[in-house]
Amino acid sequence: MNAEAQTVVVDQIAGLIQHDLVPQDQHHARPAAGQLWDAAAYARNGRFVADLGATLLDWLAPQAGERILDLGCGDGVLTRRIAESGCDVIGADASAELVAAARELSVDARVVDGQALPFAREFDAVFSNAALHWMKRDPDAVLAGVARALKPGGRFVAELGGAGNVAAIRGALHAALARRGIDAAAFDPWYFPSAADYRARLEAAGFKMLRIEMYPRPTPLPGDVAAWLRTFAQSFLQALPLAQRDELLLEVQEALRPQLASRIAGAVWVVDYVRLRFVAVLEP
Repeated sequence: MNAEAQTVVVDQIAGLIQHDLVPQDQHHARPAAGQLWDAAAYARNGRFVADLGATLLDWLAPQAGERILDLGCGDGVLTRRIAESGCDVIGADASAELVAAARELSVDARVVDGQALPFAREFDAVFSNAALHWMKRDPDAVLAGVARALKPGGRFVAELGGAGNVAAIRGALHAALARRGIDAAAFDPWYFPSAADYRARLEAAGFKMLRIEMYPRPTPLPGDVAAWLRTFAQSFLQALPLAQRDELLLEVQEALRPQLASRIAGAVWVVDYVRLRFVAVLEP
């Protein structure tokens, strides 16, 4: 990359830092995953999460009159669609910012730690899209909480990142921090299990597996990979002082360009997503 092109990229990344999320020198208390979510930035850079997760609603097959928990509801887009099926739906998310956005869609959304669910025997189903892999601290506590929340025979329908999800991005972040003498494992917020691992955890929590699939889903981004990093990989950036984060973003972006930037006109970025989906029922 020549000096002029590099300057343009740095300017673009600086713009993302200024506009996409809350200022990085604000020391707000962060959820366990190291994220502060800005609903507007999430809608710009991550709307594909709900769009591509919408087919999971077919697996849920919500029925009018059912009471359903949307665990990790985000900004409530899919939660509202479940409610439109005639269900009584509660959205739960650890992010107060995203819960506020969900409430703007008239969703009954609550700030809840998914690793300490407060519900007991009140839901016919628990639904979760692209959230369980953020609950890294204690995935077994998540499943125990879901089991407590469900009525006997209730179903758990979810999608999360599976083993190998965003492997290129994760590897580039770990390598870039290692070059700075930093162990990225301490800042890595994600838990991407294999199907066998998650099946075993579900069965130990009292669930019977009805269906489980893991599959690659290469995903075009709506913008540059730097916007994805700023939106979804904040915890890695926290490993560095504010003044050094632009350089890290540029370095990671350029390391990923040969793998993830399409060679067609417009240089669309395609991320190496791997998804794990399942339907399980709570044993009576």
